[in-house]
Amino acid sequence: MGEAITAGELTKEANKAYHQEDFLAAAKAYQAASLSYLQDNDPQSAAEMSNNASVAYLRAEKPDSALQNALQTDEVFAEAGDFRRQAIALANQAAAYEALGKLTEAEKAYQSSSELLKQLGDQELRPTVLKSLSAVQLRLGNQMEAIVTMKSGLDQVNNPGIIRRLMNKFLKIPFNYFNRLS
Repeated sequence: MGEAITAGELTKEANKAYHQEDFLAAAKAYQAASLSYLQDNDPQSAAEMSNNASVAYLRAEKPDSALQNALQTDEVFAEAGDFRRQAIALANQAAAYEALGKLTEAEKAYQSSSELLKQLGDQELRPTVLKSLSAVQLRLGNQMEAIVTMKSGLDQVNNPGIIRRLMNKFLKIPFNYFNRLS
């Protein structure tokens, strides 16, 4: 009889499938790794694998499965005091809600992720989350909020490229206009 596959081996298999862009196979392998980590009494690694499965399911255009895998993983990370991964889990949930067209839920999850990243002083991930939040706000018809959010995200980028510098200058126009009216 064959030996059981370890969580680490399942993770390697999932990573390989993901890099080969076989997202459905990757998602299933990440789910299997998550279950294996749970059996090994390692809830944080299980939650990480569930988040990886969520991303893979989104790439496979299966947003329902993506959301199911991301839900409650933020709580696992919060209990462990791993607030950066909690913020990432919230952003994964938001992306799944967005793909499902549940924009109000997506906005709320992106905002929670952004606030947590702000508290952590994270200038690497927060601009990306703010960009996604801005896009959702636009889709909800909240143009001014979207502009403010996008500007906030651009202001946090260290060493912005030419495109981001141009966008930042462009976004100053509405602020200057509204400041003159006040």
